[in-house]
Amino acid sequence: MEPENKTQISEFLLLGFSEETELQPIIFGLFLSMYLITMFGNLLIILAVSSDPHLHTPMYFFLSNLSFVDICLTSTTIPKMLQSTQTQRKVISYEGCIIQVYFYLLFAGLDDFLLTVMAYDRYVAICHPLHYLVIMKPWVCGLLLLVSWIMSALFSLLHSLTLLQLSFCSDLEIHHFFCEIKWLIQLACSDPFLNNIMVYFGSVIQGSIPLTGILYSYSKILSSICRISSAKGQYKAFSTCASHLSVVSLFYCSALGVYLSSAATHSSYTSTVASVMYTVVTPMLNPFIYSLRNKDIKRALKRFFDMETFIKQPFVLGLKDMG
Repeated sequence: MEPENKTQISEFLLLGFSEETELQPIIFGLFLSMYLITMFGNLLIILAVSSDPHLHTPMYFFLSNLSFVDICLTSTTIPKMLQSTQTQRKVISYEGCIIQVYFYLLFAGLDDFLLTVMAYDRYVAICHPLHYLVIMKPWVCGLLLLVSWIMSALFSLLHSLTLLQLSFCSDLEIHHFFCEIKWLIQLACSDPFLNNIMVYFGSVIQGSIPLTGILYSYSKILSSICRISSAKGQYKAFSTCASHLSVVSLFYCSALGVYLSSAATHSSYTSTVASVMYTVVTPMLNPFIYSLRNKDIKRALKRFFDMETFIKQPFVLGLKDMG
């Protein structure tokens, strides 16, 4: 198709999961519930870490930032999907689609980098416990977080800028519940060679390299744990990184599921369902994984709610006296 026959588009159509009217209330209720659970759970983690001085350590500093990023990642896609489901108006503007791609890639990349930094933190804590506070100084933690933000922001910006160079034709239907970059590349009329290169390059930098770092860290951690003579000491060392290992497994298994579903099948529905695991279910489960097995988090939450009760009691008593 010649360039002069292409028109400047103004919006895309997000088809979501199903166009059947009777399923829309179920889909809306399900995703609203998952979104609220994600928000509430991750906010509790942030409140617990910020309110308890005992949790002002590198591990919980990164955990609170992971919770914040999970809130942002879910908020990038779910509110728009809920609005589209409720109003039955499934369009998204061209500008809105590009912005959604940028922020989705930003926070998904941050999730990846933060999990890698957290693996490094556990490696230092278990393999070099005597030097832990020397190595993981506050300014080092801040620098690791800043580098993660810069790397993610640069890659998402490059992806967004290359998307702006694409031309689109009449087929503007995205068989997904958000503007997924691979779908936009497939809809392009112009040559997407540069975009495909960026996708593969980004997969290596934001996927393979962090995963290699995580695997290396845990290989060293496992080696150190095996050298501990007592079973009680081994259990105690492993329990400090069990939650993080569970989150890493969930994150990469769901991401791998998205990749395999899109590569092995041509079913848009299968790919969309797999993406739900990556973008919605994983951020929702992270707070439960970290809090259910973590006595420090549970203790901090108990202190926080006890403090809230203590503050409210004089206020309630004062109202009763006035009455």
